[in-house]
Amino acid sequence: MSKRSLSVSPQFVKFWNKTIKTVKQGGRLRSLVASIAVGVTLITFPLEALAQANRVGVVRSRDNAQQWDEIVKRLQAARLNYCILDLQDVRPGSELEQLGSEVSVLLLPNVETLTGLQVMALESWLTRGGAAIITGPTGSLSQPQVRSELRSLLGAYWGFPLSNPATLEPNPTLNSQTQQQLQRISSTLQGGVLIPVGEESQVVASWQANGTPAAVIINDDTTFIGWRWGVDRVAPVNVDANWLQLLLSRHGQFTATASLAPQSCEEDAVATPEPPPSVSQGRPTQETPLPSRRPRTGETTLPRRPPLPRRPPQQQQRTQPQPSRPSGRPLSSRQIQQMRQELERLVGRYESALLTATASNGETSMSFADAVTQSLNRSNTVEVSIQESKLSQARQELATFNQLLAQQQYDQARAHWLQTRNFIWNNYPTDQGVNYPETRAMWLDRGTIVRTKSERDLARIFNRLANAGINTVFFETVNASYPIYPSEVAPEQNPMTQGWDPLEAAVKLAHERGMELHAWVWIFAAANQRHNTILGLPRDYLGPVLTQNPHWAGTDRQGNPFQRNTRKAFFDPANEEVQIYLRSLINEIATRYDVDGIQLDYIRYPFQDPRVDLTYGFGLAGRREFRRATGVDPVDIRPSDRLWRQWTLFRAQQVTEFVASVSDLLEENHPDVLLSAAVFPIPPQQRMGRIQQHWEAWVDQDYLDLLVPMTYANSTQEFQQLTDPLLRGGQGQGTIFLPGIRLLSLPTVVAVDQMQHLRDSSSGGYALFAAENLSLNLQNILEDTQGRRGENRDEPIAHRQPLKTARDRYNTLQREWAVLLLNDSLQMDDSLIEDWGKQAQSLEIALSELADDPSGSNLRQAMAQLRSFREQFDRWMQGSSGVTPYQAQVWHNRLASIATLLQYGEKN
Repeated sequence: MSKRSLSVSPQFVKFWNKTIKTVKQGGRLRSLVASIAVGVTLITFPLEALAQANRVGVVRSRDNAQQWDEIVKRLQAARLNYCILDLQDVRPGSELEQLGSEVSVLLLPNVETLTGLQVMALESWLTRGGAAIITGPTGSLSQPQVRSELRSLLGAYWGFPLSNPATLEPNPTLNSQTQQQLQRISSTLQGGVLIPVGEESQVVASWQANGTPAAVIINDDTTFIGWRWGVDRVAPVNVDANWLQLLLSRHGQFTATASLAPQSCEEDAVATPEPPPSVSQGRPTQETPLPSRRPRTGETTLPRRPPLPRRPPQQQQRTQPQPSRPSGRPLSSRQIQQMRQELERLVGRYESALLTATASNGETSMSFADAVTQSLNRSNTVEVSIQESKLSQARQELATFNQLLAQQQYDQARAHWLQTRNFIWNNYPTDQGVNYPETRAMWLDRGTIVRTKSERDLARIFNRLANAGINTVFFETVNASYPIYPSEVAPEQNPMTQGWDPLEAAVKLAHERGMELHAWVWIFAAANQRHNTILGLPRDYLGPVLTQNPHWAGTDRQGNPFQRNTRKAFFDPANEEVQIYLRSLINEIATRYDVDGIQLDYIRYPFQDPRVDLTYGFGLAGRREFRRATGVDPVDIRPSDRLWRQWTLFRAQQVTEFVASVSDLLEENHPDVLLSAAVFPIPPQQRMGRIQQHWEAWVDQDYLDLLVPMTYANSTQEFQQLTDPLLRGGQGQGTIFLPGIRLLSLPTVVAVDQMQHLRDSSSGGYALFAAENLSLNLQNILEDTQGRRGENRDEPIAHRQPLKTARDRYNTLQREWAVLLLNDSLQMDDSLIEDWGKQAQSLEIALSELADDPSGSNLRQAMAQLRSFREQFDRWMQGSSGVTPYQAQVWHNRLASIATLLQYGEKN
């Protein structure tokens, strides 16, 4: 009898013998689900028992065709029983949906281009209980909408390749046994950064690179590997094979066999009878090597997938499931909550967008008090359409989704969830003007600027932005120590703009179009290896400033100035000479040019990971000052030492002191020039440990006029999770928050949806990153909805005219209330409506008087009136049976934004 050696756990032997006996007693040999620990103990056992083992379906495409021989080598090294599925056959109703139960895991190695239909088929596969392992830049070349769907489906996506090889590092929160198993197969590879999407995704392994980016991400259904699996130049065969074995084990579908001839998955597309009741379909929980014990407090394990349901016979598949019986792979209570919440919020944003568009388009321009008078006199003569049919359909679709969940029809619920989302997105009011004053900012990046060679070229860009309703431009003025203008402070102008002054032209072009121009300045990031490559300079060139002043550099513990991943070198913020130089540069910009603001970027230390002692900030000045304060050189302390927290606070304080000094500089010498900062929305404790950026202190101390958190997300659900805590924390402050939206790879309708979320919040507006990613489709939508024409031409800018913005925002609110009242949608008692109308009129008068005459007494009166109105607002909302909780919260948020504008106006 032929035998082969295989690496399995010792516990597997007992399980194997017991299961073989059970199966033989059942009269037939079935495929087995076994959890095999790779590389623990070598044993031998008969391979005939594995002849019916589960198969892995490996997807072959044009993208991986040239790598196919190398992929096959790894499949054989892993001793897998696999079949081949051509990507062109992955579509709804194709053989993928007919595969028998022997194929329960799909492997998609580096399939960069997927169509919408293929993603639908993959989603159907996962919904029916299948699993998938994704590798490399899968889906990265697909259309934007497809990429968005794929990210939500897989729980992660390929971000970008690492510049240098990096070593895999297990997640330290995993239990010790799991970490040991991962360490055993860890290696140094040429990988890429994975971005997790959603709370269900868990990072299992990271790269030992700057920021410790994710390398392997898992959730219940999928595993995403952050390197081009199956490519010799990326990883050795044994490394890829070992990882695949282990990850298949996690999915409960590890099926090591003798080397069998690969065949098409079509031969598996047959109905499979149910196993006899005596055969266990699950995994023996006491035998699982990943992990084999309960995790300690604060420790996690690799999540185990629930046992996959066996496919029923073909005759049973044609039978419709009974409504009272569960259908499809069950959703966890957390998944149900997330799906329901996301859909409810989307319906709410859709309703809010329709209402705002209706109130903005002149069908009614009366105040709420006038509408109340007309309503109480029963003399409604104005008919206002809010597209009730489409709104009613959206609400009905949501109700149907909840009904399907109640009936446990999970497959249908998932499909209906997608259908409802697409219906709303397809019917978003993207062709109707919105009269909602706000700050609408756009970052105008260096790459776009240098491609223009004259003011005439630059004017085309400003025309696009102005037509799209953008009223504030963050113009990249200093990048990696190179000013874009001819400077008397900096050693050298950017070589790609020498011969003209783009900043001078930009200020002129912006002001001619009624826009503001804020100089966007890199602060502590001093050199960029990517920029060196573009300019044809040596890779490790420290830039014009650090080259002249190498003692200004901040370094890692070994004295290296460049980060391993971002390839940037930073100034030492603790160096007083650095701070003096940077303030002189900012003062030069504010003095020579009629800029409206200064934006601080890279206002932090480099990204670090103290867990692996990847830290920065060991410049000569920083070390000297910390040693003077504590008697200890920070090079000699580690994250576990008692002084480490003090070292972290010391570095954060250097950044905060610089922000304070710039605030003082502008207030004393350029009082009309506003100060903003682009910051990270990372939780405070983590942010302090990783980049020493304590922007909460800057807001508390009124150092900033605008805070621009880079809340970049690929879905509105994620975007809301990032923005809501920031906006709640910012209420009661005199700083305007402008959350950032990254347009790169973001579907147009999702960008619009994220803007709507901000309009439904207490935000002062938004900032779009960046001009080079502004598509014609999005530009056209922005022109239709917020373009500066007609009534919108003289719309105030929130951060420049806060009191007029407060008045106009309130008037928009009043028109929304009037629309609902005239449509009999508020459903309130007359006495409540009358009281609400009187209070609304009093607030309208106070805000109008303040906008016309911004005196201290008018400001105090408006604040008091607004405070009283907000205190009573809940009572009015509770008395209405026609206002949804979401819409009531939107109005609460907008009243909060008006309060912020008044506080900001008081400060300025």
